Amino acid sequence: MSYGIRLECWGRYGCFTRPEMKAERVSYDMMTPSAARGLVEAIYWHPGLRYKIDEITVMSPIHFTNIRRNEVNSKISAKAVQSAAKNGKNLYLVPSTDRAQRAATVLKDVHYCISFHFDMTEKANATDNPGKFHDILVRRIKKGQCFHQPYFGTREFPANFRFVEDGEDITPYPITQDLGYMLYDMDYSNPDAITPLFFRAKLQNGVLDLRDCEVHQ
Repeated sequence: MSYGIRLECWGRYGCFTRPEMKAERVSYDMMTPSAARGLVEAIYWHPGLRYKIDEITVMSPIHFTNIRRNEVNSKISAKAVQSAAKNGKNLYLVPSTDRAQRAATVLKDVHYCISFHFDMTEKANATDNPGKFHDILVRRIKKGQCFHQPYFGTREFPANFRFVEDGEDITPYPITQDLGYMLYDMDYSNPDAITPLFFRAKLQNGVLDLRDCEVHQ
């Protein structure tokens, strides 16, 4: 049995970065399916379940704004972490030579309703069942609990969230638009060749329906 859940989320900014824009960040017009899944996983993650995003409803006008962000040029290596732990060094101080200020085109005043369900995986324990996971997830959403702060695309854009009760009306922003190809998710089945998956995104009266979307590599 699969349980459908609706989660309303909102925040001041969001940035769902287009991969083709290289160094300067430019957001998609709305939240991507993988970002929606990541937001739900921030509230409750368990290896015994896998979230499937069914719909994303846009609940406010799509507005862009330009900001400048301080970023670092490189990722910290595992070797550097091991060395710092061994020698007692502080890794939180980023050298000024490794910092950069970059322009970003981000979304402003974002507001969505995520409709999703989950499937059990082979990593579920013998005592796990869909009803148990559903009750835990709903309880955590209603209490505002999360493993880490949910965010819209990048960690500096936090997301507020609440549970949408059964029968409660959600009002989409009335926009119909072809959004072109959008990132759907990453395929991790081959760790040596992680592959991005894309789909043709179309907003119909404010709703992005993902239940029958055709996914391409």
